Amino acid sequence: MNKHFFGDTTVLVGRSMKHVTRSIDTIVTTAMMPVAMMLMFVYVFGGAINTGSDSYVNYLLPGILLITVASGVAYTALRLFTDMKSGIFERFQSLPIARSGVLWAHVLTSLVANLISLVIVVGVALLLGFRSGAGLPTWLAAAGILLLFTLALTWLAVIPGLSAKSVDGASAFSYPLIFLPFLSSAFVPTGTMPGPVRAFAEHQPVTSIVNALRALFARQPVGTEIWIALAWCAGLLVFAYFFATITYRRKIS
Repeated sequence: MNKHFFGDTTVLVGRSMKHVTRSIDTIVTTAMMPVAMMLMFVYVFGGAINTGSDSYVNYLLPGILLITVASGVAYTALRLFTDMKSGIFERFQSLPIARSGVLWAHVLTSLVANLISLVIVVGVALLLGFRSGAGLPTWLAAAGILLLFTLALTWLAVIPGLSAKSVDGASAFSYPLIFLPFLSSAFVPTGTMPGPVRAFAEHQPVTSIVNALRALFARQPVGTEIWIALAWCAGLLVFAYFFATITYRRKIS
């Protein structure tokens, strides 16, 4: 690792954050879609859905948080694509800076931007009646899962951000990620689904992550769900980081 990695990355994070703060509408837009979805499900569909929970917003929130992250990382891919096309990567290569710092700057900026969006969504959920008796350690555990999930999806976003041929291609990868919670336990119990759909829903990562977060918020035993959720997040992170770094090396070589 370059001895100037941390200093270079800090400077580059400051550069990326300036882009974000000059375009606050990006964060607002990222949070608005999940908020609108939450409002629709709570006030339009919530009364018709039997989840066995006293409060549908309590049941719904974990899935909405994952959708918030999935929509947020699309902007990470877009910012990377913009930097690639503007030629800024070539300029950075001519400077004595850590090459990996360029990618990490985008990743860390994504974490901060997504954190702000998640806080906004949780704030709206509180206004809608979300309540949790979880203590600080439990909230920190939930935050850790969300952080790992965000980090994994952000590194996944790096791949299309570096390799896409158009702006639409850079951000379109997030559409399947946003759709995936609809085929999970995020909105309805998987037991109500038809056989093949149920089999898929119960064996995909979103269901395990949603169930773990829901149990933590409700102060219920998480059982093996939390370990399955962590394994999915860690596995996706390793996969995404490996292919993102390979793609980056090919682009700058």
